[in-house]
Order: sequence, then structure tokens, then C-alpha cells
Amino acid sequence: MEHVKVVIHYADGRVVKGYTDNFFPNKPAFHIKPAGTDTAGKGIEVYIKDLKAVFFVKDFSGNPAYNERKSFGEDQKPSGRKVEVTFADGEVLVGATLGYDQNRPGFFITTPDPQSNNLRVFVVSAAMSKFRYL
Repeated sequence: MEHVKVVIHYADGRVVKGYTDNFFPNKPAFHIKPAGTDTAGKGIEVYIKDLKAVFFVKDFSGNPAYNERKSFGEDQKPSGRKVEVTFADGEVLVGATLGYDQNRPGFFITTPDPQSNNLRVFVVSAAMSKFRYL
């Protein structure tokens, strides 16, 4: 796997930006090399059980002033089913998923806004307070 940019959000509110090359949704842990540090070595070990979500991003800075669209346009045909996720901290994320199973540690969603900085998001099931199909 190539190095991909991720922003990990811990369930306790911490955020770490960096690179990973060994994230797999069926594994309990992966490694992240924080942005701005030497990329030699394995990096920090991260446990899925400690996270809220893993955001796979285009860049680390994004555009804080950008107001991301939270719904699919009528002309959009998303892959999978449209969903709304509410996290325990109150954040709401809307997107589409190909496979939600409450018995798995998490699932991927894609956002409805093609201009979003997020390419896809791995939502940790234990960090959700609510899940619904749209």
C-alpha cells in the first residue's frame, strides 16, 4: 500500500495528521507517521478501538472557510446506500456506504460533495451514537 494522507480523530478529541501505508478495516491497529516528522520507521501505533474516525484526505490543511455540502444532488448516483452518522460528540456526517454491518469495527463512507477535502472516511462503529439510512 502506498503512503496515504490521513487525519485521525480519537474518541477523546485528539487529532493527528499524517501518513499511513498499513490501514486495513479488518485489522485492530495501524501505524501513522505524523506530518512534519521523519518518515523513516513505523511511526505511531494506532488502535481502532480508540478512534472516532479516520479521514482519508486530499491535503492536511483543507479549506476551513469552505461550507461542505451535506446532501446528494439529484444528478448524483452514489455507490451504495445514503447514510447519516451521528457521533457521540454530536458531529453529523452524511455520505454513502457500500457495507454497514453493526458487528464490524467500522465502515467506509464517501461524502456527497466532490469538492470536499475528504476522499473517504472510515467511521468507527463504537464512536457513533446514531446511524440511519437516508
